[in-house]
Amino acid sequence: MTEPLKIAVAGLGTVGAGTVKLLADQADLIEQRCGRRITVTAVSARDRSKDRGVDLSGVQWFADPVALAAEADADVVVELIGGAAGAAKATVETAIGRGRHVVTANKALVAHHGTALALAAEERHRTLAFEAAVAGGIPIIKGLREGLAANRTSEVHGILNGTCNYILTEMRTTGREFAEVLAEAQQLGYAEADPSFDIDGIDAAHKLAILTSVAFGCAVDFASVYVEGIRHVAATDLAFAEELGYRIKLLGIARLTPAGVEQRVHPCMVPKDAPIAAVDGVFNAVVAQTDFADRVWLVGRGAGAGPTASAVVADLVDIARGCAAPTFGVPAARLARLEPSPMEGRQGAYYVRLSVADRPGVIADIAAAMRDHDVSMESFLQRGRASSPGEAVPVVLTTHETVEASMRRALAAIAEQRAVLEPPRMIRIEQF
Repeated sequence: MTEPLKIAVAGLGTVGAGTVKLLADQADLIEQRCGRRITVTAVSARDRSKDRGVDLSGVQWFADPVALAAEADADVVVELIGGAAGAAKATVETAIGRGRHVVTANKALVAHHGTALALAAEERHRTLAFEAAVAGGIPIIKGLREGLAANRTSEVHGILNGTCNYILTEMRTTGREFAEVLAEAQQLGYAEADPSFDIDGIDAAHKLAILTSVAFGCAVDFASVYVEGIRHVAATDLAFAEELGYRIKLLGIARLTPAGVEQRVHPCMVPKDAPIAAVDGVFNAVVAQTDFADRVWLVGRGAGAGPTASAVVADLVDIARGCAAPTFGVPAARLARLEPSPMEGRQGAYYVRLSVADRPGVIADIAAAMRDHDVSMESFLQRGRASSPGEAVPVVLTTHETVEASMRRALAAIAEQRAVLEPPRMIRIEQF
């Protein structure tokens, strides 16, 4: 009889408890599919008395997750603590050092330390798996690393944060402003009490850095990701976007260019008929552009106990089967060090919203500033007139394709004009 795969779970929050529950509920199915049982032998959590809705009576408890990684009777340590440093990092490093496989849902840890951890694991012929770290239940890591192993991937982009996607969807469909919808998302549990990691784009950037490495076979380089969140997006922008034929989404985009690797997270206007424009609510979507398989789409729930636990257990099933692949699709010692492409070199069209004093000559001055910095205006929208001379009115314009550096210089010149009453708001237009 094949020995069971023994696992120790560090962290019994929503995902940790969900993982233990899934392993119990699906035990027979999982054994049928991988030929052996997967058994939880140890757990670590601060509060032993808390009811987590799962039976933990037969497992060994550790107050310290690092002690669990060092001492538990386990083949695999599942790290579900979170955070790029501290206990999470020490737990994973200890587990690898003791010759154990590691499964983690910790995108921050992998984004900041993934290359070094992969080197350590592969030197010991152990697995470091992190399917659950990116896009919840969507099997994008396996898809890129294994399903598309015969392809060169030139681009990967997607909706990587369900909180932001929910907020932008609600703002568009209800006309409410950002702060009100954010408060609702917090009440519903879609946003944390401190939502900064989500709404400022950091969560999506962690995930994009990981996807970039797997897609292009390069070392993880979170420091080179350009990050911009959605705080400045107003309901007015979403309404104008609809009128112009676009939807606004927070996207992560990684692309190979002649200048190097683009990695950027920011709000984008995408055509309403683009498939990604229809992905609403808390759903995630990831798109890979490849040479032989062409464009590959994956859509699903990006967070929550069920989808994330499903991804954790998928990695455990691979380990139980003895399936081993290089952590990032290429042996860690051979990961390329690709040059980052500067954000100033991004080429594309732009949407700009201005608040200007309603008086003669203002638009001519704005057009002149754009002309002086090699930016060509494509369209211009103004709805209504001010009720009194000099009162503020919103003005929206879109540009033809230009270079980001030129666009920034034009906006700086426009912002200095006395008739421009607020800082210009710019959103990049992407044609997918």
